[in-house]
Amino acid sequence: MVAKWYKAFACKANIVGSIPTHISMNPKDYIEYKLNELKSTEKVGSFSSQDELSDFICKTILSKKFRKLSISTEYIEHIRQVVNESIENNLPIKFSFTFGGYKLWRLEEAPEVDWAELFTLMYYTKWLKPITEVYIPGVIFDFVSDDIIVERMNNIPKKDTESYRISFEKLIKFLEKYIPVNIKFTFTPVSSLYTPEEFEKDLVDKIEKKKIEFSGLPVLDNNNRQMVELNVKLSLEQEKDLFWKEKTILLREAYYCVSKRRLYDRAKDKIFVWTSSKKDGKCIAVGTTKTSIVKFWVGVGVLKKNENKYIEYVLSPNQIEKEKLISELILIDNLFGKNFKRINIFS
Repeated sequence: MVAKWYKAFACKANIVGSIPTHISMNPKDYIEYKLNELKSTEKVGSFSSQDELSDFICKTILSKKFRKLSISTEYIEHIRQVVNESIENNLPIKFSFTFGGYKLWRLEEAPEVDWAELFTLMYYTKWLKPITEVYIPGVIFDFVSDDIIVERMNNIPKKDTESYRISFEKLIKFLEKYIPVNIKFTFTPVSSLYTPEEFEKDLVDKIEKKKIEFSGLPVLDNNNRQMVELNVKLSLEQEKDLFWKEKTILLREAYYCVSKRRLYDRAKDKIFVWTSSKKDGKCIAVGTTKTSIVKFWVGVGVLKKNENKYIEYVLSPNQIEKEKLISELILIDNLFGKNFKRINIFS
């Protein structure tokens, strides 16, 4: 039998609408407008069966408007299974997004979140909001932080990953008044899944297995070299080591295999999301804004002037160097933190 709460759940539209072409906005006006737009609802038709509801939710998740790459048939089936089982058990649909859990040390904005994280959260809200308008249990979108390995792999001190976590959680709290109550963003450190002793034992085991797989150290391609050079804050000891990049990749590949991380973020009841430019078909590959695929933790959120409005971007360190950015003062109520007092604009 079709549950009453989704048979005719669609409510009358309360849409903010597009920005009038004759109104010129400043950055504060624009961001506040986009935040308030997240409160809007759209009129969605009613569903006469669970299958129709499931089809709508899957179509929303797989929307090409947000998805950057194609998905394998097998993973589409996984998504449908997660959606169907969630509906049958009246549970939120779970998403997981595993990421660095720090702000790139090269950026002035480090170690706290900045506009990149806010723009990303707004973008994912816009993506998933149609689901929450027809499915009361809603969604849980979990950001899984690799804090436990960052100090060892990238030489980022724990105090910085802790500052990042605190600022990220404050940003989630700020956004709550603008987004549907049945969208829940959460932040889960991988360190919370282990005791220190358990993690060390698991990691050492995976390092030894990877050494066997690589017959010693891995052979690096240009992408891996560039990634390591960007992310690692080189230590004096590493400067003397000709193979520090290979050792870093070995550690990374071993860490990716630790048991509890994999079991948590790739659980059977979750849909895995990633900002990927590689086509493997085993996740929902999304960007960080409509215009950007740069990862929010290694980039900076900026606005591009576009006639009477703006467009959100997340720029990488290389992109930042190439653009002529103008910094403007900005103050948005209840949005606190060292990186939310100014915003960079380019045209």
